[in-house]
Amino acid sequence: MSRNLPKVGFIGLGLMGKPMAASLLRKGYSVTVFNRSKKDVEELVALQAKSADSPKEVAENSEIIIDMVTDGPDVQDVLLGPQGVIQGAQNGTIVIDMSTNSPDVAISTALELEKKGVEFLDAPVSGGDKGAREGTLSIMVGGKKEIFERSIPILEAMGKTITYMGKTGSGQAMKLCNQVAVSIHTMATSEALLFGTSLGLKAEEILKVLTSGAANSWNLQNLGPKIIARDFEPGFKAAHLYKDLKAVLRTAEKENLPLPGSTTAYELFGAVLAAKDGEKGTQVVARILEKLGERKIS
Repeated sequence: MSRNLPKVGFIGLGLMGKPMAASLLRKGYSVTVFNRSKKDVEELVALQAKSADSPKEVAENSEIIIDMVTDGPDVQDVLLGPQGVIQGAQNGTIVIDMSTNSPDVAISTALELEKKGVEFLDAPVSGGDKGAREGTLSIMVGGKKEIFERSIPILEAMGKTITYMGKTGSGQAMKLCNQVAVSIHTMATSEALLFGTSLGLKAEEILKVLTSGAANSWNLQNLGPKIIARDFEPGFKAAHLYKDLKAVLRTAEKENLPLPGSTTAYELFGAVLAAKDGEKGTQVVARILEKLGERKIS
């Protein structure tokens, strides 16, 4: 292990966080981890990670700290809470929030950390669990340009496309743009398959044609086959997309922006949660359309 590599802390070892932390370990970084579920911690300790009992302890042993948790309140708890990173971080520590929340959360968190001399980047990701496992995530980053440039090697250990978006909050703003497109594409994939199969077309042939023309998308290529196979296991959980769409619409209201597609997607994913399918992958929205149409994609 190179002595020149900074010590890294990683908080949040869920569907995305665990493989991201594993990527850092494979690249030779010393990584201290914290997670509520000890099973996930033990799996990374087996890969030579070090275990901490709190985010504060992570900070005490790290120069760069990454958090990958569920929502804004979780970010503020692990970073700013009584046992949070801010309690153990040294002056000059860099915190990289790779969760998805909102520009407002990024800005307020950065201001609080700055009081302790701690630098902050908001750097949410796209690419799902597959991208996390393969280290090919797209990472969109907001914050001070010089801090971003210092953090590039760490980000490149987890992602393939690293894009600096601008001031603090810009990374989160870009991720919400991404979630607008993702949610509508997921809806479109499901609708196209339901419509076509209802007219007697074969689902596999529908995908073959759509992915070879102007309608093609990552969603059609990756989630279309899963819908046909009735595979609703998560690469990205429906509940998390619903949460992200809530942030989109809250921000859109603040900016007085009409987002009819996002509004419809939000309602459909709300129905997914009502059906207790929030822990399934986003492609499970196809089930809601099937229920509404009283027919199956087959």
